[in-house]
Amino acid sequence: MKKIQCFVSKHNKISDIDDRVYGSFIEHMGRAVYTGIYDPDHQSSDEQGFRTDVIDAINDLNVPVVRYPGGNFVSGYDWKDGIGPKVERPTRLDYAWFSIETNQFGINEFADWAKKAGTQGMIAVNLGTGTPQEAGYLAEYCNLQKGTYWSDKRISHGYEQPHNFKVWCLGNEMDGPWQTCAMTADEYAKKARETAKILKWVDPDIELVACGSSSKEMATFPEWDRTVLEICYNEVDFISLHRYYEYEGDKQSFLAAYHDLDDFIGTIKATADYVKAQQRSDKVMMLSLDEWNVWYIKHMDQKRWQWAPPIAEDVYSLMDALVVGGLLTTIVNNADRVKMACLAQLVNALAPIHTDANGGVLKHATYYPFQQVSNYGRGAVYKNTVDCDAIQTEKYGKVAEVATLTTFDEAAGELAFFALNINLDEDIDCHLNISEFGELTMIDRQVMQGADLFAVNSFAEPSNVVPKAETVTEGKATQFQVTLPKATWTMFRFRVQ
Repeated sequence: MKKIQCFVSKHNKISDIDDRVYGSFIEHMGRAVYTGIYDPDHQSSDEQGFRTDVIDAINDLNVPVVRYPGGNFVSGYDWKDGIGPKVERPTRLDYAWFSIETNQFGINEFADWAKKAGTQGMIAVNLGTGTPQEAGYLAEYCNLQKGTYWSDKRISHGYEQPHNFKVWCLGNEMDGPWQTCAMTADEYAKKARETAKILKWVDPDIELVACGSSSKEMATFPEWDRTVLEICYNEVDFISLHRYYEYEGDKQSFLAAYHDLDDFIGTIKATADYVKAQQRSDKVMMLSLDEWNVWYIKHMDQKRWQWAPPIAEDVYSLMDALVVGGLLTTIVNNADRVKMACLAQLVNALAPIHTDANGGVLKHATYYPFQQVSNYGRGAVYKNTVDCDAIQTEKYGKVAEVATLTTFDEAAGELAFFALNINLDEDIDCHLNISEFGELTMIDRQVMQGADLFAVNSFAEPSNVVPKAETVTEGKATQFQVTLPKATWTMFRFRVQ
């Protein structure tokens, strides 16, 4: 068995963790909203049409923020279609997903649902067909107490208190030719800057996210990000990043996706810091990774002009779950700059939760690593010094065979250690030195592994791919000898004395 060492110093804290890195995303895409979170005809739905079984599954993920209403959808969406009496709301064509949008679920329904799901809204405004003024009206409708046309309109719709959304996205992926009314970086940045001014005039306490590159494969990356920040640096608080991965036949490269995400984040950090220096600014630009996941986009079948068609309903395997675990290690290890992140999406469309329109809820394999890190990876994150071999990958070159994450929640008195072993052939014996945290007691050890990396959960076998509890090391110690089996995701939890 291979042997490695991992040392974690209490004096080498990377950052406190902003809980919003465990956010997610609900877009009007496929069945994410209709027959996903909202289904008035379902037997589990409450008086507002929200599926309570879905809310229960979301509550277990402990998601602090949810981005809404898109995504590509937002760039052709008029938010005013989704307010007022439902019988008066228009049915529209959605240009993003070639679907029929009935507008039975809008900003007020989202606000109500978010409260029941124990989360906050990250609201995206339409900077495709929309205008800065219309974005300002939406902020007025949602966040102003009373006394103006739009705030009083909200009150007339039954919402006396404002929704008070505090994070706003200035459009979505406006560099993409697939986007409704795509723009150049210069065009977008000027429109975003003027929108930002209006939004902060309406509510000075909000935080704003500018669109970064939609992927590192874009020909304009990272020039787009540089241009946008040069024009908007003083008006925004975050630059966004979007990153998706899919298995294309090379297991080793796929499992090493965490390395690529770290490189992507590093490039955006450097770009933002260049603009900071160029503008002689004291402000550090933070990052919002507000779309990330495994997405089998090449296999997506899209039917035209249907209501709530099944779009991107990926069935996630054990291997996908391992990749999601690795991506989480990268996200949290960059918590000094990545202050928000959204697993895209939450229900049905490329999501860890899947609904049967006439039945129950299924948790895909990817649900579990997210659940573990979201619930136990709180507090602060610490740098890990890992002495391990590198594995040669076709796509990313040499990559460390083990990705690790260590968090310490002082309030809870718990330390968590997460590890992904991407070695497909060998188990690894890890000597974990966490002595600077004092004496610890191992209280939990869970492993996701299996002989078949393509194994999945189904409604017939919902627990086919789930974490398995393993025997914990007895007694108190400052150092632990732990096994990381080949091709596995493992979580260890310790109580700190």
